[in-house]
Amino acid sequence: MTASTASTARAGERLRERVLICDCDGVLIDSEAVAAQMLVRELRVRWPRADVEPVVLPLLGLRIERVLEASAAALGETLAPVEMDEIRRSVEAAAQQAPIVAGVEAALAQIALTKACASNSYTAYVDAVLARTGLDRFFGSRVFCADRVPRPKPAPDIYIAAADALAVPSEACLVVEDSVAGVAAASAAGMVVLGFAGGTHAGHLGRAHVDALMQAGAQQVFDDMRVLPALVEQWMAGTADTVRTATNEKGDASWQA
Repeated sequence: MTASTASTARAGERLRERVLICDCDGVLIDSEAVAAQMLVRELRVRWPRADVEPVVLPLLGLRIERVLEASAAALGETLAPVEMDEIRRSVEAAAQQAPIVAGVEAALAQIALTKACASNSYTAYVDAVLARTGLDRFFGSRVFCADRVPRPKPAPDIYIAAADALAVPSEACLVVEDSVAGVAAASAAGMVVLGFAGGTHAGHLGRAHVDALMQAGAQQVFDDMRVLPALVEQWMAGTADTVRTATNEKGDASWQA
């Protein structure tokens, strides 16, 4: 074997040993804002005197059932199990029509790593969304959802299950997450996490959301999918731990931590 072919073989082996894991809603699909609007609308119908939106928005990223339970507790309201199921179905139906996050398709196409999806949503919903958008070609059967593990995010179960199924150690996985719950889950699983703050919903949450992602364990926070391939390269080179800013689309890194 020549030095050139040996180097190529080592590079290929290095790629096979690393995995990029993406959340679905808010990372692949710009659905969090759509989901939030539907949640707020459904709850306002049932709780007309409650100020719902400030309670719901910080809970995005949790399972819908957890969002509803926490919202009811915070507002002193109640929901019957049948109502929770009706709301979940309405939210999923609306979110299924949300567009792809700008730039994510091109970014994934540029990244040579094995890719997986780890979502807090139900498997049927995630499969349908990925198939509708054509993003399923990047993930194949490597889709892991909260209805198939004992505990949803922010518990690390989904990410531990993904690493086990892919036969890679946690430190060989790079995760892209848009929610505090997701960042906390991947961090607890021992993975390096990039926080994404470029979804429509993140724009409404502002700097506080960026800070919350960092505090939850994100190594970096970025708002433009066009920079994801470069961030992956930095991680592959072992520099992601030290480089903590990524330029946003205005070319200004000052908003980052």
